[in-house]
Amino acid sequence: MKKEFKHIQAAHCENGVGVSLLKYHGLEFVTEPLIFGMGSGLLYLHLPLIKINNGPFITFRTMPGKIFSTASKSMGIKVSRTKFGSEVKAMNFLDKKVKEGVPVGCQVGVFNLPYFPPEYRFHFNAHNLIVYGKENGNYLVSDPVMETVTTLSEEDMIKVRFAKGPLAPRGQLYFPENVHQIDTETIRNGIIKGIKRTNLMMLDAPGGIIGVNGIKYTARQIQKWRDKMGPRKAALYLGQIVRMQEEIGTGGGGFRFIYAAFLEQAAAYVKNDSLLEISEEFTKSGDLWRESAIQMGRIYKGRINNEQADFEVCSDLLMRISDLEKQAFLKLRKLKLK
Repeated sequence: MKKEFKHIQAAHCENGVGVSLLKYHGLEFVTEPLIFGMGSGLLYLHLPLIKINNGPFITFRTMPGKIFSTASKSMGIKVSRTKFGSEVKAMNFLDKKVKEGVPVGCQVGVFNLPYFPPEYRFHFNAHNLIVYGKENGNYLVSDPVMETVTTLSEEDMIKVRFAKGPLAPRGQLYFPENVHQIDTETIRNGIIKGIKRTNLMMLDAPGGIIGVNGIKYTARQIQKWRDKMGPRKAALYLGQIVRMQEEIGTGGGGFRFIYAAFLEQAAAYVKNDSLLEISEEFTKSGDLWRESAIQMGRIYKGRINNEQADFEVCSDLLMRISDLEKQAFLKLRKLKLK
């Protein structure tokens, strides 16, 4: 008898796909914050030489696919992941897994997803969803950011799986294998490793464009943009940060809230209530990220005068965020979790 697939809504697509796939295989303890934290999902990276949608390339998370793979590996679970050079091979393999009754995650482009509202369809190719069946020629889709399940035609499925541009998915498909029950000690060790990896990237990554130093790098760039590029283009750059921060996945503020929830849940496994206090620091950081998005949005939409002083406010907010997150990660490091 075919097992029923249950749709789970989540704040972020890759976390949500991971939770749904692992719960389908019986791991009921899994939550979105645990996947995100054990998978070392939190990051900040500003690549100055790369543009996306004609604006700065900034990411608040690790590379697509890394969160689920890292979290699964920490639990001793293998993730089978395949990309395809041929649309025919990609669709045949998807149909094969569907016939086998295996729900699979797919990396797709957002622009051609017909169930997305038009204002949310832009060229971003690292969205994740689950295909769990097929009826009347249409694929049954569980997209974690949607309230309910939906469908995609074969034509639309090909379009989104083979979207062009940066981070092109190339039909990428993945699913967990050898899923088994996980003991508390394994979860605890995975949590600690996840915290240490994130700590290392946010505090010690070289180059000055990653982690808390990367946030300050962006803050300094914002101070220069108006004089360097003119008010309109500088405002467009701020709009791009807002898009990367709030519309792509859950962005800056949302990821900080998820990480705060992770530390809350981690405290029970690690038996250390200091994590609860540090969790509050990341909630404060999330609030500041949201405040920065509001300020940048006002400039972008022309709701304030677009003076240099307005850009300075944005820069100052990011400087505060950098300092706050640095202190929070230093506190995590001092705990010396084992």
